Amino acid sequence: MILLRCLFTRPARRDAGPVRIKETTKAMQHNSNIIGVVSHAFSNPYSVTLLNEVTRQLNKRGCVTLLLNVDSRDSWPALLQMAQQQQVGGLLFLDADSDAQISAAVAALPQVPVIALGGASVQSVSADEYAAGVAMGQLLLAQGHERFGYLQANETATSLARREGYLAALQQADKTLTCELTAGADDRERAYQATMAYLKSARSAERINTLFCENDLLAFGALQAVRDFGQGAHVAVTGFNDVDESRSSAWHLTSWAPRVDLLVAEALNRLLDNRADENGAWRQGELQVRHSHLGKHVHNHSDMVKCGCAIRH
Repeated sequence: MILLRCLFTRPARRDAGPVRIKETTKAMQHNSNIIGVVSHAFSNPYSVTLLNEVTRQLNKRGCVTLLLNVDSRDSWPALLQMAQQQQVGGLLFLDADSDAQISAAVAALPQVPVIALGGASVQSVSADEYAAGVAMGQLLLAQGHERFGYLQANETATSLARREGYLAALQQADKTLTCELTAGADDRERAYQATMAYLKSARSAERINTLFCENDLLAFGALQAVRDFGQGAHVAVTGFNDVDESRSSAWHLTSWAPRVDLLVAEALNRLLDNRADENGAWRQGELQVRHSHLGKHVHNHSDMVKCGCAIRH
């Protein structure tokens, strides 16, 4: 694997207008073997999972990966300049919340195909997250939970499909969302603080039984908060994306797992071959059912006492 990491320590001017790429008298020829991979969330383990799979499949196709690490909003214009200078043959976004950056790339490099893994833009490839949210809601309802929570990274104008599916499952069972927590960032520590603040403020008789988290990273923070709070509190926690750490004995996190290999393959087929399979298996995924979603009555069962996660959860 050849990996080029492009970092810019001097950001573009804050008052810069729309991104403009310098015009040349002769149109530049794009090198289809160089693919720009864009991300600004390498702290999220799911982004690392995607990056590993993307680079593996690009290597297999004989392509070079140009890694564009958007460490700040101001760095994006300079990174687009670099992408043009390297004559990239395509741009692949790893983050679902990069709509503004995607629009800027399409406007600045109109001849370069753009694809995003996740999100709701026309350039995106995303699993059926609505169905995933429904499945997660049904799983939690089957545990007999009565008070339901949801933890998101940030408040957005457009709700994620996974959240909408979760709410639909609750509504079908005549249940509602008891509380919605916001971490303020896609960050484990911020999720910990948001969950801990809720546990301290909520009356025990009114506290949620279960918390569906927007992704696994937030779920780790929420689980740790429940453990540290103690006082007999039990909140079942679930995540989304099924990163490697979810499977560890420390968490036993129940999570929904997309087919990363198929998602990446579909994205590259569209990016490199202009070939799409609208209803392929890449839209599917499955629940990875472990222990973290279980009700308190199950955790008190003799068989569960032997589990390391049950002792601390």
